[in-house]
Amino acid sequence: MSQQNSNNSSNNIPVSEVYWTLVAKADKKFSKIRDLPYYQRNRYDTYFYKVFKVYTQLWKFQQENRQKLVEAGLKRWEIGDIASRIGQLYFGQYMRTSEASYLSESYIFYEAVLTREYFKDGMFQDVNLSNKQLRFLARFMTVCLVLNRHDMVFQLVNQLKMLLDECKRAFQETDFKEWKLVVQEIVKFRKAYPAFMNIRPLRYSVVLDLHPDCLPQVVEAKRKLRLRDALLCSYHPNEVKYSELTLDTFRMLQCLEWEPSGSFYQTGRVPPSGVGTGIGQNGAPGPSRVNYSQDISDPTLPPNPRKSILYRPSVTNYLAVLATNCEELPHDGVLLLYLSAAGSSQNSFSSPSHGAGRSFMSRVGDSEASSTSSLNFEFEIANPISAKGNCLSEQSSCLYIGSRSSRGLNGIYPCDLLPFTRRPLFLVIDSDISKSFTALSGSEKGESVIMLLSPAMSLPIPTVDSSRQPSGSSFTSFLTVPLQAFILMLGFTGSDIDMDMYDKADKLLSSSLNEWGLLLAASDNLNPVWAQTLGDPFLRRLILRFIFCRTVLALYAPTFNKTEFLPECIPSLPDAFLPTSDTCQRIVLQLADIFGATSKFNFSEETPMLSDSRSQEN
Repeated sequence: MSQQNSNNSSNNIPVSEVYWTLVAKADKKFSKIRDLPYYQRNRYDTYFYKVFKVYTQLWKFQQENRQKLVEAGLKRWEIGDIASRIGQLYFGQYMRTSEASYLSESYIFYEAVLTREYFKDGMFQDVNLSNKQLRFLARFMTVCLVLNRHDMVFQLVNQLKMLLDECKRAFQETDFKEWKLVVQEIVKFRKAYPAFMNIRPLRYSVVLDLHPDCLPQVVEAKRKLRLRDALLCSYHPNEVKYSELTLDTFRMLQCLEWEPSGSFYQTGRVPPSGVGTGIGQNGAPGPSRVNYSQDISDPTLPPNPRKSILYRPSVTNYLAVLATNCEELPHDGVLLLYLSAAGSSQNSFSSPSHGAGRSFMSRVGDSEASSTSSLNFEFEIANPISAKGNCLSEQSSCLYIGSRSSRGLNGIYPCDLLPFTRRPLFLVIDSDISKSFTALSGSEKGESVIMLLSPAMSLPIPTVDSSRQPSGSSFTSFLTVPLQAFILMLGFTGSDIDMDMYDKADKLLSSSLNEWGLLLAASDNLNPVWAQTLGDPFLRRLILRFIFCRTVLALYAPTFNKTEFLPECIPSLPDAFLPTSDTCQRIVLQLADIFGATSKFNFSEETPMLSDSRSQEN
């Protein structure tokens, strides 16, 4: 009897009151999960499912009672606000877990809000509603960037510009300066990342790269480790970025994910928006969709390695995230640390070209060929540390992941990473003082550290057009888009390159890297640290691209015999993969020959094809 009375009582509650109660509950839980950090993912899974449960109830309730709610005063923009928040939640969960399905669902919700124009009515009568639309467009652009929906980014940028102009006319007393900076950021980001840089997907494609089941195995490897987690951090004053996603971390983020089979070649289409709605992943509401062929989720592929992206963190925050990631790392896992930042050292090389490459405004930021015919490489440390104890010295080099005004608070020292060498670490350091991190080698607390260290000085890239936008760090470019980095180094732009020529070079580089992978796996003197990571497709690809990068820079005439322009790896790779080897030189020679640029390199006289290549040039 009491239960029946309770049901009758609930039925008497006005629909609008029930709805606004659900809205208040959803707002409260949304605010809580929005402020949670992107690390400590396991700890916050329950919060995610709870907030989606509430939004599922809210979405279904407004669907079932739409007419009554509209009669009670529900506005169209309020429906759009719910859908936009669901898209925001999905993207946040993608950032926490790196699960591609969340990224796909986020796109679907945002795209539905865009096509149905939820925020259109009354937009220029209410400045708050205009700001909602501006924020929606800015967030949707981030999702589209990560998904490489360049056509949609172009559309959104134009909409943002037009909306901003309209808002300035409608609300003349309101200052939209911050939104003007947002437009400048995305425009500069797109210029620094042209379509030429995305001819081949940055993500690992089983269509273009070796399938993980086909990777050559190192028989003598005592264990097989997998990349399970990555911590990506990049900061340079005035660097190219959009929101908190810098150009370098953007590339590395995608480089450590799977490309769904075939989806990269269908990017010309836009998924159907549909008018109905259904229930999406984890019971969350989702717009209905028919044959969404561009869905980035692919059940046939392994899960993506998890990633944490930090922009201008405090050192204590960075170390807290690093400690948490190490704590959550599976027993067979490797943690990749990517650090791209300017350094400070009394003995380090200055890097004017690197600074020039990052000379853009940012909303959150501090506003010759050698004639030597023989090869004489000496792979010495450009900024040597004479003793391990210097790692703890006050004069030790550090990377600035924030303003230089406070060295201790914003500087990452090599010794800061020592406690975390109890777990397998794969370091990629892109900095003018990267070589100072060699101090970690031999001082580890349990696991030998793998290090890929950038040159002390950035590559001087020739160009006939001084106004051409730079494309981020050359070292990171070689690790993520090696062929494009090679072409830019030669002074070409995307418009200079014939696609047939590019395809020929791409096939040559892909087959050559696979050949190197086979030789490396079969090498008799391969360090066990390398052996245990070569079975991971992402780490293997980074290692092979590093070898290519080192060979190219060692042979390139403007950097020939200049150790400050050479990257370094710890531990050493077999001598067969040094730039002096015929194995490595032959590939660079063949690539240079395709682009008619063999004269820009210094090859050994005995390098195969050299005489043929020179005769063709003559």
